[in-house]
Amino acid sequence: MSSRIRNALLILVILLILAWTVWPVVLVAVAGNIASANGCQLDEGSVHPCIVNGLDMGEQLYGMGVMGWFMLVTIPTGLLALAIYGAILLGVWLVRRARRHSTRPMST
Repeated sequence: MSSRIRNALLILVILLILAWTVWPVVLVAVAGNIASANGCQLDEGSVHPCIVNGLDMGEQLYGMGVMGWFMLVTIPTGLLALAIYGAILLGVWLVRRARRHSTRPMST
């Protein structure tokens, strides 16, 4: 496998882990900004009407806001996955480095 493809895969895996980790935060931020921009109340207690461009988006915004509770799962598991992936990458790098240094001819 070429180094270009390998690097792209490494970055893709890191981006997927980060996406898993932060998606609830993004949803809550987007819902809060939409509600704030339209002068609506948004909380986890109940659905409040929120008219956006003539449509009541209260239920959708409430659902997006409640998705924030997934942070209790996604942030710890995402950080754990990132740490494990980092440890694996470090291990692979150390093994490759050791193999590269062991194949060099000894200088006198």
